[in-house]
Amino acid sequence: MVAEFRWVLVGDARVKLRELGDCSVDSVVTDPPYELGFMGKSWDSTGVAYDVGLWGEVLRVLKPGGHLLAFGGSRTYHRLACAVEDAGFEIRDQIMWVYGSGFPKSLDVSKAIDKQAGVKGEIVGYSKGVGVSTEDNQFGGINRGAVGIKQVGIDVPIVAPATAEAKKWQGWGTALKPAHEPIVLARKPLDGTVAENVLRWSTGAINIDGCRVEFVSDDDKKESTGKNQHEDFGTEPMTNNTVYGDYSMVKPTNYNPPGRWPANFIHDGSDDVLELFPDTKAGIAVRRNSGGNTFGGTSPKPPMGDIGYGDSGSAARFFYCAKANKTDRNEGLDDFTAKRDADRVRDDGVGGDNPRNRSNTPKVNHHPTVKPTALMRYLVRLITPPDGTVLDPFTGSGSTGKAAILEGFNFIGIEQSDEYARIAEARIKHVE
Repeated sequence: MVAEFRWVLVGDARVKLRELGDCSVDSVVTDPPYELGFMGKSWDSTGVAYDVGLWGEVLRVLKPGGHLLAFGGSRTYHRLACAVEDAGFEIRDQIMWVYGSGFPKSLDVSKAIDKQAGVKGEIVGYSKGVGVSTEDNQFGGINRGAVGIKQVGIDVPIVAPATAEAKKWQGWGTALKPAHEPIVLARKPLDGTVAENVLRWSTGAINIDGCRVEFVSDDDKKESTGKNQHEDFGTEPMTNNTVYGDYSMVKPTNYNPPGRWPANFIHDGSDDVLELFPDTKAGIAVRRNSGGNTFGGTSPKPPMGDIGYGDSGSAARFFYCAKANKTDRNEGLDDFTAKRDADRVRDDGVGGDNPRNRSNTPKVNHHPTVKPTALMRYLVRLITPPDGTVLDPFTGSGSTGKAAILEGFNFIGIEQSDEYARIAEARIKHVE
């Protein structure tokens, strides 16, 4: 079975990692289970993401100084990070991926109180609901979603609280809308200094210039570079104070970056996210400490002129954007049959009774946690040296592998599901 796959080994990552040699990969970019039991899936509640032994195997196959990027859930990230650290990695940073497509998973406390009391409130209106079969009992029938049965949309009743206790707690819930996923950035201990490690293993550094955020205009570039040098690109450093060290040797005459320095914050460009950012208008950055002493220092400071910026727009432009779409998910899967998750033959605890599986639209790539290829390309490019090999021990439907091939890297994936592995292979082969 394994021989059929060119990029993806099929099996438990804890077992398959033993087939890889010591210090044989240059980077690890992966999206392990968040251990939340997501959509009732058995693979998301095994504890594998917290297994120090697994991350120890990842550490073994990674070259000294090699970096790891692993997604985590907002509720369970801490356990993932601790397992990675306990395995021997150095935690270097946390990248925050922010998006606007989260689905709230909150219990309506008012309805729960009425249900516990055994009463039902009065229907006061209707809202548009999900598609269900016309030949079942709506949310309870055994034929829900069966092939060939007509699907229709229904109106979901809006029910007012019935008991005094329920009225008191109307509008209260148990969870926030998920809108971010943290990514742990870790590094295998260096073999000597950073310079020595890079020269010996080609690992140990991150690709800053290759991951800068492009300037959107000349004004945007001026606004950014103006923070790091005088407006006239003079030879003097921007600051002469020594609060954070001696900067007297800094001569920014050749400071001409191709973009903004990559941040540990990434967003998907959705409207929900963009609305959270303020517009930054053209104006003056005032030097509040232009001359005199800095924080009570004894050395007088020369006055520095205010800097004017001609740029304006959403502050979201400071951060890299990535957004998934249907084409991204299904590229290379023309020979696959589209299915609804609830209609699949299941042996992995897929969770067909979950309300989110009742969509009328069949999916070719029905993996529930597909990451955008643009996002994964950015991440593999950030930590993988030229001609390097990227490892993903939780391959899923292959977004990391697809990204690695597009960026010119080699790829090794591990996926326990034969079904998902075949999807991953097809998506990777398509971009190759």
